[in-house]
Amino acid sequence: MSGSHAHHHHHGHSHGHGHSHGHGHSHGHGHSHGHGHAHAPADFGRAFAVGVLLNTGFVAVEAGYGVLSGSMALVADAGHNLSDVLGLLIAWGASVLARRPPSARFTYGFKSSSILAALGNASLLLVALGAILVETVRRLFDPQPVAAGPVMVVAAIGIAINMGTALMFMRGRHHDINVRGAYLHMVADAAVSAGVVLAGLAIMLTGATWIDPATSLVIVAVIARGTWGLLKDSLKMGLLGVPAGIDEAKVRGFLCALPGVTAVHDLHIWPMSTTETALTAHLVIPAGHPGDAFLHHLAEELEHDFGIGHATVQIELASESHACRLHREEVV
Repeated sequence: MSGSHAHHHHHGHSHGHGHSHGHGHSHGHGHSHGHGHAHAPADFGRAFAVGVLLNTGFVAVEAGYGVLSGSMALVADAGHNLSDVLGLLIAWGASVLARRPPSARFTYGFKSSSILAALGNASLLLVALGAILVETVRRLFDPQPVAAGPVMVVAAIGIAINMGTALMFMRGRHHDINVRGAYLHMVADAAVSAGVVLAGLAIMLTGATWIDPATSLVIVAVIARGTWGLLKDSLKMGLLGVPAGIDEAKVRGFLCALPGVTAVHDLHIWPMSTTETALTAHLVIPAGHPGDAFLHHLAEELEHDFGIGHATVQIELASESHACRLHREEVV
């Protein structure tokens, strides 16, 4: 992995980070995307690997102890951690796939695999939730004895493992929603494990076994909340919605204000992956084609001001006889 990566890294910066799109200079288009994040994924290869191994081992131990000690809260926490391992694997896979160069059939490469990954992640979480919920509700009506000691020990180990993993992702969380997802997941897990430790303590002090399934319900609520956010965001991306950090009206205003532009139509802004955004637009410039320098500058501005790294612009002169058939807003 590191080999292929070094080579990628190298491209990302070599030509004013890949604003080549749209003006056909042939310098390694395939690799030019990704520039800002070109070095993120490889740094995290190790973090993903360690996180997956640690968490997988821990999930097995935690689920086993949960069943043996009769603690639904531990089982719920294990379910949560398992969904995280899947989440880490999916995020890792997507970050690797997203670096594959485009091919004749997949002209975007596999960039959008990170969007599918987020969707898959949310779906898996929902399945895990349902399973834990059913068992928890059963437990509430029929409380079982809980061995609080082992519960506390196992959950405490969970805090350590999750915090350790979170720290490894800390550096990249500002650059990539994929890495931020991994980071937040791990921090949330540490908090959930802390809750399980407190529940164990409460059961030890009071002897009330209903505290365990009640804690499990709280954990389910925490996961549900996170999952809902993830599902919503990944669905928006899957439907090619304008990415969260970009204001369509501002981009439209910026394009309309460019020198010589009298109208803008057929403007589309959509996510190519969880970190990269594409734009296409038709600009009406009656004075004639403004030249390559204009396009190059435009690409740079879109990248710098809006984080849109892949812009394709069509220039029209708008002589009445050839009015563009896409200029009416309702036509896509």
